[in-house]
Amino acid sequence: MGRKRKGGEGTVRLRKDGRWEGRVVIGYDDKGLPKTKNVLAKTKAECVEKLNALKNAVTPMTAVKVRADMPFGEWVEFWYENYSKPMLRPSSQRSYEGFIRLYIRPKLGSIPLNKLTTNDLQQFYTWMKKDGRDRNRESKGAGLSDNMLQNCHSLCRRVLEKAVAEGLIPQNPALGCKLTPGRRKEMQVLSREEMQRLLIQAKAEGYYEVFLLELTTGLRVGELMALRWDDLNFRTGELRIERQVYQINGELIIQPPKTKASIRTVILPPPVVEALRIYKQTVSSRWIFPSPKKEDAPLAPAAASHRLSMILTHSECKKVRFHDLRHTFATNALEHGMDVKTLSTIIGHVSSATTLNVYAHVTDDMQRQAAAKIDQGIGKVEAPIEIPQVEESRTMTDFKARRGRHRYWGSGCLGQRKGRWAGQYTIKWPDGRKVTRSVYASTEEECERLLAEMITAMKTELAAEKKRLRTENQAS
Repeated sequence: MGRKRKGGEGTVRLRKDGRWEGRVVIGYDDKGLPKTKNVLAKTKAECVEKLNALKNAVTPMTAVKVRADMPFGEWVEFWYENYSKPMLRPSSQRSYEGFIRLYIRPKLGSIPLNKLTTNDLQQFYTWMKKDGRDRNRESKGAGLSDNMLQNCHSLCRRVLEKAVAEGLIPQNPALGCKLTPGRRKEMQVLSREEMQRLLIQAKAEGYYEVFLLELTTGLRVGELMALRWDDLNFRTGELRIERQVYQINGELIIQPPKTKASIRTVILPPPVVEALRIYKQTVSSRWIFPSPKKEDAPLAPAAASHRLSMILTHSECKKVRFHDLRHTFATNALEHGMDVKTLSTIIGHVSSATTLNVYAHVTDDMQRQAAAKIDQGIGKVEAPIEIPQVEESRTMTDFKARRGRHRYWGSGCLGQRKGRWAGQYTIKWPDGRKVTRSVYASTEEECERLLAEMITAMKTELAAEKKRLRTENQAS
C-alpha cells in the first residue's frame, strides 16, 4: 500500500482503464460540500506533476475579497488559510478543517459576516449538541460532546475577534454565547501494588523500561517515545526533553513541544539510570524506545498505549489511559512531599496554577493532614480528624507474570522436547542472515531464565555489530 497523501495534496489513483487520475479540492459550496477538479495521465509521475500544476493554477481563483457583507463561511476560510494554518501543527490543522467543513460552513456559511448574531451562534451550538454527530455513528449518540462544542466555539470566537480587529464588524457576537463547560476526563491512579504488577508483567513482555521511566518521570507519551540516547547523561542522570512524536494518518511526526515549559531537564533516580544502562546494551537504535517494525523510527504512541492496555489486562489491573500513568507519578510525588512548584517544572506545566488545578484533590488532602498535625502539635492532643496513613511496607507483591498461549513479541519460543524444556530465539543479522540459538533445561522456570539471558546476549551482539559497521562506513 502506498503512502497516504497529506491533507491538501489531493488524491492520486489508478483507474480501471489503466490511466492515473489526480483529484484535488478547490473549494466548498454553500452546503460545505467539496468542489473538485481532476487530471489524467499515463504514468503516476506525470499525474502528480499535472496535479501540482492544477493546484498552482487554481490557487489565485480561491482568493477572497474581504468585505463586511461577505459570507461567514468565506471569512472563516480566509482567516484559517492566512492567519491560523501557517502556525498550526498538522493535528490541529486537521481538527480545524473538520470543524469548518462539517459544521460551520453547512450551518453558518451563507450568513453575511456583518449579519451574524449571537442568536445564530447559540442556535448553531444547540444543533451541534442535539444532532451534530454523523448519522453513521448513531451508536455514540446524535449529539456532540461539551468539549467539542467548546472547541468549536473557541474557533468561532477567534475568527470573529479578527473580524472586529479588521473593522469588518463592530463587536464579537460569540462573546454573548452560553455553553456548558467541557468536562475533564476522570483521572485514575494506580495503587502501589498495581504499579508493581504492571512492571512485573511489562518485564515479561519486554516493555519494562518504557513503563519504569514513565512512572518515575510522568512524561507525556509523545515525549517519552521521542527520547534519544543522547538526551540522557548516564553520569549525572539528567534527561533532556526537547521533542515529542505524534501520529497523523499513520505517519509519525517529530517536532518540538508546544510550550517552552515543556522543554526541560529531569533528574532520574540512580536505579532507573542503571536499568537504562543495562537496557542500552540491547538496543542498536538512536531512539531509546525504537519501533520493532520500522528502521530508525521511535515506537508510535498508539502502539505504546495499546501495549499498556494489554499489559494491564494480563496483570489483572484496572484499565487506565497512558496519560493516567502521568497522573500516577504526580499524585505519588505530591503525597511523598514534593512541592507543587518543583512538580510543575518536572511534568512541564506552564505554571504552578495548572498543576494546582489538575491535582486539587491531592493538595486538599495534604492541607487537611497538615492542619490536623498542626492542631495536634499546638494542643498536644489527639488529632480531631482521622489522618489517612501511608502504607510504609516495602514488600513486593507476590504476583507472577502471566504468560498466555501465544508468546509475546521478542520473548522467543518455548516448549518441551523429549522430556526437556527447550527455548529458541531467532535474530536477523545486518547482512540479512537469520541466526537461531537454543537453550535447554529440566524445568520451565530455568529454561525461561536461560532464554531471557540468551536473548539479551544476542541483542547485545547485534548492537555491537551494527555499531562496528557504522564505524567502518564512516571511516571509509
